[in-house]
Amino acid sequence: MWKDLDISLEKAVSMKDMPAEENLGFGRYFTDHMFLMEWNRDRGWNNAKISPYTSFSMDPASTVLHYGQAIFEGLKAYRGKDDQIFLFRPEDNFKRMNKAAVRMSMPRFPVDQMLKALKGLVYLDRRWVPSAQGASLYVRPTMIGVDPFLGLKPADNYLFYIIMSPVGAYYAEGFSPTRISVCTDYVRAVKGGVGDVKTAGNYAASMLASEQAVERGCTQVLWLDACERRYVEEVGTSNIFFFINDKLITPPLSGSILGGITRDSVIKLAQSWDIEVEERPVAIAEVLEASQSGTLQESFATGTAAVISPVGELLYQDVSYQINKGETGPLAVRLYEELQAIQYGRKKDPFGWRVTVG
Repeated sequence: MWKDLDISLEKAVSMKDMPAEENLGFGRYFTDHMFLMEWNRDRGWNNAKISPYTSFSMDPASTVLHYGQAIFEGLKAYRGKDDQIFLFRPEDNFKRMNKAAVRMSMPRFPVDQMLKALKGLVYLDRRWVPSAQGASLYVRPTMIGVDPFLGLKPADNYLFYIIMSPVGAYYAEGFSPTRISVCTDYVRAVKGGVGDVKTAGNYAASMLASEQAVERGCTQVLWLDACERRYVEEVGTSNIFFFINDKLITPPLSGSILGGITRDSVIKLAQSWDIEVEERPVAIAEVLEASQSGTLQESFATGTAAVISPVGELLYQDVSYQINKGETGPLAVRLYEELQAIQYGRKKDPFGWRVTVG
């Protein structure tokens, strides 16, 4: 059925007003068009189309509203030299989404055809890709169960859609170091659960801790493992790295941590620069001790939205631990600049990550 999937096109009759690029924020504005397709057990994927951005109706009994069958991804399109548009590792995002679909008892989709559909959508709405430094077009593929049925079982009908939003810097601080609160009251995920997939419930469960972190003057939450609350896992929206004694250290993907695309890119870049990278359990006690002794040279979070987010301070049990005197470290700067240069087409891409649109 995948080979027979045709994609129709309906162009918007009128175009939206463009927002000022200096006031984009994150996820506030949406492009003229979106992509949608449907799945049911009898027909498989069908009714694929690019159409004007619009609301859609759902039955109040829809599966997603009651049992949380929802997965999503996040990637970006970038405007480079001569107005060329690029995507960064989109195939990896779609592969990760298919992995999440299996875990959540949802149907997989054809990656090659979704990549083709995404390129078409981005090209059609290419005027929305910002040209301002550091700005980009955020792309959000989503799949939800839409059965009008209250019994607990995987849905028989799904909606897959892609929406896009021009964005500026994810954090108000931009590339300045952030203050992170280490959460000891709640946990994010356990091994064997769904912490390693991008499903909606993971983020809903994190909101209370995030609100409490903001009340403490912090930007985000650093989660610890669910069993012992001893080992570092990830930041609320990102993976975490520590640069200790000239070694770049990050927690392993052991079943409760999302395998970030940016995380993988950072590891490969660092290794290509002959920086030793360790994927291993990292105790919060080790991090705090390294902070106090001065061997913790840098820390930063990685993710599609913020790319590289330097950490200047950890707040643990109401005690503040400064990192690199609260300043952005040279490794974070180098990684950020290198990734941005590849993403925007300013440098050669030795890894084959960059995909040209149109």
